[in-house]
Amino acid sequence: MAGFLVRRLVTAALQLAAVAVTAFALTSILPGDAAVVVLGEHATDEQVAVLREQLGLDRPLWERFADWLSAVLQGDLGTSLLTGAAVSDEIARGFTTTALLALLALAVVIPLALAVGIGTGLRPGSLLDRGLNGAVVMLNSIPEFALALLLIALFALQLGWLPATAAGASGWALAAQPAVLVLPVGVLVSKQLCALARQVRIGVVEADCAEYAMHVRLHGLSERTVVLRHVLPNALGPAVQQLARAVDGLLGGVVVVEAVFALPGMGSGFVGAAMARDLPAVQGYALVFAATTIALNLFADVVVRRLVPQREVVA
Repeated sequence: MAGFLVRRLVTAALQLAAVAVTAFALTSILPGDAAVVVLGEHATDEQVAVLREQLGLDRPLWERFADWLSAVLQGDLGTSLLTGAAVSDEIARGFTTTALLALLALAVVIPLALAVGIGTGLRPGSLLDRGLNGAVVMLNSIPEFALALLLIALFALQLGWLPATAAGASGWALAAQPAVLVLPVGVLVSKQLCALARQVRIGVVEADCAEYAMHVRLHGLSERTVVLRHVLPNALGPAVQQLARAVDGLLGGVVVVEAVFALPGMGSGFVGAAMARDLPAVQGYALVFAATTIALNLFADVVVRRLVPQREVVA
């Protein structure tokens, strides 16, 4: 276990380093000039040149990357070109909103996916299996933005049951207004439920038909004991890895959901920074999203290794 953990930590460090290089390189070649964005269209060439020098944009790319990486290793993600605030503070302000959305979505999607996956996996080919699988696949086939607009049109505009946006609220204060969270959380759940439920179902079907399950049944164990002690532990290993990917999907989905529902989280902050060509902010957001993804997948691999030690986890 120790050797596996060391290998995964080294791999995670290399992945994060690759993301840092890629994020800096891609943001540096974005069209437009950050100095012009900050000063506005009517700035003179002299003003633009002075600001470019102040921001270090006239220096070679490798020098700027070395300075940025050195600052990042010291916990400094830079300063926003638009607001003048520390990028880490900007991310922290949006984190609470994004974390609240993700946690609520996970609180719904995990038990729902387990119920659907286990229920259909224990009865493959049944009417329940076909009906539930058809329903979750249908939900998954609708793009997030389209589903969000459909829900707003139906429940907010047509029926008037729920607010269309959460404008004016942010962070943990949103928890005091649960009505504004129903639609965005519903969109996030619908997009992640299908993959996780199907992975649980596949694992349950395979484990239920495995030789060890048949063997313990022949020894007279009750079906409940067979399922709880032998089928589920082996079936849920791959589902844990899928859960990590589901969290990745939630972090990606909040970009769309926060934009549609006017939620001031990390997703909307990232989009705003990219549109304004706020390079330090874009690089900071990209690094945080990547670090979160890598950490989640590392955690999932370790959990799977503990659940099913004989399963080979691909690093």
